[in-house]
Amino acid sequence: MAEKVAKVGVKREDGYLYFIDKQGDVSKVKMARGGKKGGKPTKVAKVKVKKQEGYLYFIDKQGDVSRAKMVRRGKSKKKKK
Repeated sequence: MAEKVAKVGVKREDGYLYFIDKQGDVSKVKMARGGKKGGKPTKVAKVKVKKQEGYLYFIDKQGDVSRAKMVRRGKSKKKKK
């Protein structure tokens, strides 16, 4: 289950990838298609989300910032003989 972190209401455009950048803002970048490279990221909205460890942050269907708890399945530690 995901929980909303911030209401932004970003309107999406086709051909762009939307993400939360290192500063906690919403950015977009042109998707690479057919051997063509993408572009440089541009900021869409300044949100300044403080990220917590163990959560995945994303833009939901309504264009808001949400987060979900990450499921980590680590390798079992076996003792060497």
